[in-house]
Amino acid sequence: MDPGRDFLSLHGLQNDEDLRALLKGSQLLKVKSSSWRRERFYKLQEDCKTIWQESRKVMRTPESQLCESVMQPRLEMGERSQLNQHRKLRPGGLAGGGSEGIRTQVEMLKPLLQEPAFWNWGQRRGTGGPGLLGSFLTLPSWIHSCLRKADKNKDNKMSFKELQNFLKELNIQVDDSYARKIFKECDRSQTDSLEGEIEVFYKMLTQREEIDRIFAEATGSGEILSVDQLVKFLQHQQREEAAGPALALSLIERYEPSETAKAQQQMTKDGFLLYLLSADGSAFSLAHRRVYQDMGQPLSHYLVSSSHNTYLLEDQLTGPSSTEAYALCKGCRCLELDCWDGPNQEPIIYHGYTFTSKILFCDVLRAIRDYAFKASPYPVILSLENHCSLEQQRVMARHLRSILGSVLLDQQLDGVTNSLPSPEQLKGKILLKGKKLGGLLPPEGEGGPEAIVVSDEDEAAEMEDEAVRSRLQHKPREDKLRLVMELSDMVIYCKSVHFKGFSRPGTPGQAFYEMASFSENRALRLLQEAGNSFVLHNVGHLSRIYPAGWRTDSSNYSPVEMWNAGCQIVALNFQTPGLEMDVYQGRFQDNGACGYVLKPAFLRDPSSLFSPCALTQGPWWTPKQLIVRVISGQQLPKVNKNQNSIVDPKVIVEIHGVARDMARRQTAVVTNNGFNPWWDTEFEFEVLVPELALVRFVVEDYDASSKNDFIGQSTIPLSSLKQGYRHVHLLSKNGDLHPSATLFVKVSLQD
Repeated sequence: MDPGRDFLSLHGLQNDEDLRALLKGSQLLKVKSSSWRRERFYKLQEDCKTIWQESRKVMRTPESQLCESVMQPRLEMGERSQLNQHRKLRPGGLAGGGSEGIRTQVEMLKPLLQEPAFWNWGQRRGTGGPGLLGSFLTLPSWIHSCLRKADKNKDNKMSFKELQNFLKELNIQVDDSYARKIFKECDRSQTDSLEGEIEVFYKMLTQREEIDRIFAEATGSGEILSVDQLVKFLQHQQREEAAGPALALSLIERYEPSETAKAQQQMTKDGFLLYLLSADGSAFSLAHRRVYQDMGQPLSHYLVSSSHNTYLLEDQLTGPSSTEAYALCKGCRCLELDCWDGPNQEPIIYHGYTFTSKILFCDVLRAIRDYAFKASPYPVILSLENHCSLEQQRVMARHLRSILGSVLLDQQLDGVTNSLPSPEQLKGKILLKGKKLGGLLPPEGEGGPEAIVVSDEDEAAEMEDEAVRSRLQHKPREDKLRLVMELSDMVIYCKSVHFKGFSRPGTPGQAFYEMASFSENRALRLLQEAGNSFVLHNVGHLSRIYPAGWRTDSSNYSPVEMWNAGCQIVALNFQTPGLEMDVYQGRFQDNGACGYVLKPAFLRDPSSLFSPCALTQGPWWTPKQLIVRVISGQQLPKVNKNQNSIVDPKVIVEIHGVARDMARRQTAVVTNNGFNPWWDTEFEFEVLVPELALVRFVVEDYDASSKNDFIGQSTIPLSSLKQGYRHVHLLSKNGDLHPSATLFVKVSLQD
């Protein structure tokens, strides 16, 4: 019978060749000094806690010593240099300590004959705290390595701060409040530190019954996933298109913490959990976190991340303005700047006729210059709402040239004369959207360097703002704007024009470089009255949509309806969190969050028959059955300020898309559990136009007497939603990632 066989079977380690070798034993060289070296035979006892050492002394029985005394030697410089001479001959080794708790400077080096590296393996498992090698049988060896690194003062105890370092070493993200809660539960000695309880802490933190069940199914109730088993799991459960040995091995290499398992091309349950929690196991496709779409098509073929009154931080009437580049940092590619005359001949930016604070135009340009291409290399469009006098328009032009320099696009691209250029062609460039004298080429015979033109293109907004303006300052509205040539010449591909209706076959319409702006109300009317005409217009022209004038609180409208018609520049108030911004952020996290998302083919086809409000069958009609099983939640943050409150979470799954696809389902409420709530509830959705659909996962804290508190959400385009067992990583109300809060779901998409 092999030594320790029953013990190995009991702990599921019967296939661990390294441990078998430890139990069998080997010859090692014991070194006490430069002159004392002896060969000795060492082996691990069957209790897996003590090492048996053969003694050559006459009339002396073999002796054993506890594995926990095995340690890295703390040598003085002279002793270390002596032992280094032996290391040169026989690299590697095992440190040891004497009996009776008295540590001696002992090192066991490899013998002349080749000896496997399993003693090093055992030594790595045998240091770091009391009962160590015994502990490794229930805690993986890699965890002990992390424990040693985190134990800064080497007292074999874990303070909470050291515990936080330990979790970082384990690559486990956990909310501090939950970690502290479990820490206190495990600290039975009331010493504000953990000793033997570290195993209990780890199990409480990582125990996931649903993961245990899935792992057991994948392994056939075994302890380890082989490459073949992992490939089958990736094929049958995760529906990975690239499922094969190469993908399986790369996942093992990336996420398997055990060096032994990794060397044997296997995945433990710990590695399996880390994989599921990683970007590879996320519900959002890892492949879509980079730019993967064709960026060589005309600008009008893309949805463009766009903000309204970008400089405002709060409401539209009295709130502060700021040069903070928060929108650019979130990937926004179209910014709106409301420009007015300022003191000392310096143009300013603020929301006209209101009490919002004022900021210098030049300061805003400097912020844009510094942050324009931090999040994305693709073009930024500055939508200028110009209310300045001729003198200050010239100052604006000088600032644009001097501050933006070569990144400002101030002339046509070679060969781009019949359609809009592509994002790829405009990489690293800033474009101006505004009024222009004449067409794309410099005008002739316009009567001098300046001319009378129609005011700012947002005429509908001006009319809707009339009540606000008269209530605030009782100032009359100016209907005309005089424009200087210096500013006009800088507008190349985004000339603002008044919308005169959709062009009819055989009649001249808007030039490709001309674009109109629509208030949300007017856009909705056009959608209802002439949906297909709006879609066709947006194939070759840019359209900008902006919030209604009555939204003085900076509230937002739904961008989805506008996207469904192919409108590209759908401007929202980025400073206002909520459902609309959640959906917006979800849409634009696609394609590497570069701010440009390619529209579906039926929204780029000049002969398309698609109409979002009068849905008929066509190339867009590809019905899918989406099945979402909400299994569990992990470390949901507490949002209620009441110290005694505990999270009562519920999950809502929503579909946003064309009107016929809009849907909402919700789970039951789990009471008093934000750490690991369990729902295991399945929802089915029929999605007729999947290319326009987004799936939003929302978690709320149920309150019977008032409105539920928002905990977190994640919105994912259906085309970016991965199938199989996935973690949904939740975002906060402001769109920031909760570092540890997730939902665990299973997703299936069928024709």
